[in-house]
Amino acid sequence: MFKYPAIFLWCLTLAACGRPDTIVEQIKERGELIVVTRNAATTYYEGPHGPTGLEYDLANLFAKRLGVELKIVVPENFSDILSMVEQGDADIAAAGLTITPERQRRVRFGPSYQTIMPQLIYRSGNNRPKSIDELSGILEVITGSSHEESLRALQKEHPELRWSSNPSLDSAELLQMVWSQLIDYTVADSNDVAIHQRFYPELRVAFDIGEPDKLAWAFMAGADDSLSQAAETFFEKLRASGQLKELLERHYGHVQDFDYVGTRSYMRHINQRLPDFIPLFESAAAETGLDWRLLAAVGYQESHWDIHAQSPTGVRGLMMLTHNTMKFLGLDDRLDPEQSIRGGARYIKINKDRLPDRISEPDRTWLALAAYNVGYGHLEDARVLTQKRGGNPDKWLDVKEALPLLAQKKWYKQTKYGYARGQEPVRYVENIRSYYDILVWDSERPPELVPSEPVFTTDLLSL
Repeated sequence: MFKYPAIFLWCLTLAACGRPDTIVEQIKERGELIVVTRNAATTYYEGPHGPTGLEYDLANLFAKRLGVELKIVVPENFSDILSMVEQGDADIAAAGLTITPERQRRVRFGPSYQTIMPQLIYRSGNNRPKSIDELSGILEVITGSSHEESLRALQKEHPELRWSSNPSLDSAELLQMVWSQLIDYTVADSNDVAIHQRFYPELRVAFDIGEPDKLAWAFMAGADDSLSQAAETFFEKLRASGQLKELLERHYGHVQDFDYVGTRSYMRHINQRLPDFIPLFESAAAETGLDWRLLAAVGYQESHWDIHAQSPTGVRGLMMLTHNTMKFLGLDDRLDPEQSIRGGARYIKINKDRLPDRISEPDRTWLALAAYNVGYGHLEDARVLTQKRGGNPDKWLDVKEALPLLAQKKWYKQTKYGYARGQEPVRYVENIRSYYDILVWDSERPPELVPSEPVFTTDLLSL
C-alpha cells in the first residue's frame, strides 16, 4: 500500500483547516506582531511613562494598523537580531538597522524612514584624529554591526587598520567607555551621538565615516512579501500624514543643538545644587501628579536652581514667578524655595488642565510649558495661527513653528493678545526637554556604571 510522506499529509491537514496563506494573515490569526529590537535610546526603552523609543512607537502604530498586539523581544546580543528574523522567530527587526549589502543577502528591507551618518567618536582632551590613518589607540565596535562592515571595507585601503568587536555591549556602553577613557574610539550613528553627547558632554565627532546610511526594518527573505508590502503602505501613509516627521521630532527635535559649556555646567549643578531641592520637587510632584524631574528641569531653565535669581523684568525666585501669579496661587514669598517650587508646579498643572482634553502626551506637557513661559493667551494665539496655516494646533511640532510669528506684525495683528517674543518659548521648551532627559538618565543609571570623572583642564581649550 502506497504511503504518503508525513510532510505531505501535514500540508493536506493545514490546507483542510484553512491555514492562512500569507505572513500577514498568520499574524492576524495569532493576534500578535513579534518585533525584535534592541534596548537603546534610539530604539526601545522603558521611559518615565512606559515603553518608548522611535522604533517602539513605529512598531506599535504598525501593530495597531494590522489590528494585533505588539510583542517586543530584545535578544541578548545585537548579532542575534537578524538571525531571529531569518529563522522566523520574529516577524520584523526594528532596531535602527542600516541597509548594507551584506545584510541584504540575508533579509528583505522595507522602506527607509531615517538617514544617519556613521561617525568616529573620541573624547575631547585627547588628540583628534583627522583620518583613518591617524588612529592610534583602541577602537571598539559592536559585533555584527554595520560599523564593523564599514571597517572591513576600509581595511582594504588601510591595511594597518585594527579594531576589536564586542558581542555583549551596546552603542551607549561603548560611548560611555570612550568618555571614561577605557577605550580611545568607537563608531556610532549620528542620531545616537546627538542623544548621548548630552549625558557625556566631552564626547566628540572626529570625522564621518563613509556616506550617509539609511535605516529600515528587516523582514524574512522569500517569496511571501505581504508583510513588507504592508509596511511599505504604512510608511507611505505615515509620511503623507506628517506623523513620521512628528515622531522624529519627538525623539530628536530637542537634541540637535549641543552646547558643551551649558551641558557641563548643568551636570555640575545636578551634583552641587539639586540635592538640596529634590525633597521640595518631590513634594510638589506628589501634590500635582507631575514628574519631579520635569519640575526640576523647569526650575533649572528658570533660575539654574538659584533661589535669589532675578530676571530683567522683575520675576524672582527658583521658579521665576511674578507677584500676580503668586497672589493668584495664594502664596506670598517668591524667595522661599518651597513656595516657589510648589507655586510653579501648580501653575504648570493649571496650564495643562486648561488645554483641550483631546491633546495627548507629550504634546500636552510641552504646550503647557510654553504657556508657562509666554502666557496662556499667547499660546492660544499661536494655536489659532497654526490652524490658519494648515497645521495641527494640538501638536507641539506644528505650534512651535507658529510661535515665532507672534513677533511679526503681519501675524500678531491677526491675534487676540498681539505681540510676543515667540521664539523664546520654543527655546524654553526645547531646553527643558533636554534637561529633563538628562535628569531621567542621571536618576536611573546604575551606580556601578558611573565612573569617577576624569578632570581635564584642557577640555574647554580643545573645543
